[in-house]
Amino acid sequence: MAVSLGVFSSFAAVETASPTKSSSSSTSSRFGVRSVPFASRVNLRTARTVTSAAASKPATEAAGKGEPKGIMKPRRVSPEMQAFLGGVPEIARTQALKEIWAYIKEHNLQDPQNKKIIVCDEKLKKIFAGKEQVGFLEIGGLISPHFLK
Repeated sequence: MAVSLGVFSSFAAVETASPTKSSSSSTSSRFGVRSVPFASRVNLRTARTVTSAAASKPATEAAGKGEPKGIMKPRRVSPEMQAFLGGVPEIARTQALKEIWAYIKEHNLQDPQNKKIIVCDEKLKKIFAGKEQVGFLEIGGLISPHFLK
């Protein structure tokens, strides 16, 4: 990349003061270099260019829309979980959690004093290993055995 004349001229405009002579000018610095006034400085920003590899990718490929993976991938569920979810044979883990939380909110099963605790009814006890109360952070671990490989 070649250096433009404007950049070179901005560097050449800086003057040095002689060490024996002290300058009383307000633009001289402590190290004997006079700075160039702000108005005469050149903007040194560079423009970005698009490479051919990025330009050749179609928009659908760049979005990354593909098959769901991890907790978003639908998995087969146990008969207990199927009964809770209304007979759905496979569901994504995230969707199952949404359904469980909707059921908890709909039936007002959170402890009024501590909303982090869920008081299980008979339907929830079947999927939460028979526990009377469950912490909201325990839910993910308790439903894991219901997702079959």
